[in-house]
Amino acid sequence: MSHTTLPRTTRTPQPATPPAPHPTATRPAPPPARDHDADHDDPERLAIWPASTVPLPEDDLAIGGVPLTEVADHFGTPAYVLDEDEVRRRCRTYLRAFPDTDVYYAAKAFLCRAMAHWIAEEGLGLDVCSAGELELAVTTGFPPERIVLHGNAKSPTDLRTALRLGVGRIVIDSTSEIARLAAAVPAGSRQKVLVRVVPGIAAGGHAKIRTGTDDQKFGLSLADGSAQHAITRVLGQPRLELVGLHCHLGSQITTVKPYLSAVRRLVGLLARIHEQHGVTLPELDLGGGHGVAYRPGEPALDIAGLAAKIRAELAGSCAAAGLPVPRLAVEPGRAIAGPSGVVLYRVLSVKRTGAHTFVAVDGGMSDNPRPALYGVRYAPRLVGRRSAVATEPVTVVGRHCEAGDILASDVHLPGDIRPGDLLAVPVAGAYHLSMASGYNLVGRPPVVAVTSGHARLLVRRESLADIQERDIGL
Repeated sequence: MSHTTLPRTTRTPQPATPPAPHPTATRPAPPPARDHDADHDDPERLAIWPASTVPLPEDDLAIGGVPLTEVADHFGTPAYVLDEDEVRRRCRTYLRAFPDTDVYYAAKAFLCRAMAHWIAEEGLGLDVCSAGELELAVTTGFPPERIVLHGNAKSPTDLRTALRLGVGRIVIDSTSEIARLAAAVPAGSRQKVLVRVVPGIAAGGHAKIRTGTDDQKFGLSLADGSAQHAITRVLGQPRLELVGLHCHLGSQITTVKPYLSAVRRLVGLLARIHEQHGVTLPELDLGGGHGVAYRPGEPALDIAGLAAKIRAELAGSCAAAGLPVPRLAVEPGRAIAGPSGVVLYRVLSVKRTGAHTFVAVDGGMSDNPRPALYGVRYAPRLVGRRSAVATEPVTVVGRHCEAGDILASDVHLPGDIRPGDLLAVPVAGAYHLSMASGYNLVGRPPVVAVTSGHARLLVRRESLADIQERDIGL
């Protein structure tokens, strides 16, 4: 692992940069001038940034004691900045809110060796979806018995790797998986499994990230009897040990109500299993999907409130059904990684076309496809240069050859925004780099960890040499 220390920096205020010529002939008049510094340093606006974020002179920000301008100067852009203390703080928040609960970090949000190490040290388990995520975690030293393997279509390699490494639990997602998994379990041993149930609950911030309804690819339906059929088949496999039920409703859920509905329906299924098979399942995994705010003023799920209401509902439902309360599990991913990360971009061009201003940066949909996939909206900020010019609405776009390569629409940036400026985008730690692609062969950005005034490289930038080395044929 590469370690680079950036010294703490104290900056003296500099005179404000004179406003650049600002053509207005073909555009509507700008909105009334706003106090740019007061707007950016407002606590409500900084609430979506890591807790260690501190405003500096010249409109810079420090995260983990490291100025963002120094990270950009040293590591280049685009670059992801991950606040280690924020990751750890959010892990502890979950453990406090959910005592006597298995908290599994969802690796699909973002995973690297350092992240796996932090999660292990904080006492969380890990939820993985492939042999790749599993191998990286275990070779980093993550205890395999604290890992759950998911996946709607697990490959033979996924299952063999999970059994070879001794993964703690495997979530059954289809009936065809039952026999394949049972046949792969070594003679004389048993693999603990859960069955993923679709409870028929619509929840989530976008249709493409709702997974609790019957019209998508995940899990086994409660409504049509598929879940009950799968449970019967699993109970008939001597090499599989059914320890509980699992469900995942979707992502970016900001209210508690869907989780309480899921608890009631799953406890009802637990009661039917007990009645029909004489089996009391000891575990209930409610998945994750806990929503975060991407822009100031947006709602976020209250984790402490969620935990209290889930526990009360679970206790009440089990008492009514005459069942012992199963051990609970939750699987937060975005809620831990997302607000812990910031992405830095350099402005490459500013194009004014009619009533529109397009600010193009040196990244885009290859390092963050979420706006194109889900229409997510972010709140980028100019850092490292004080501007006395009023803000105006602009569209921040990427460098790729797609009209949909838009990172932030209708956001307010200073009217003198120009090439070379540095933009920082908060809440960028989840589903950015983990979903990055090789589009236009630009290479994926690095990940830089910051803590206690030090920055270190966790994942290096993907170079042209890396890309070329994979291309071996003519």
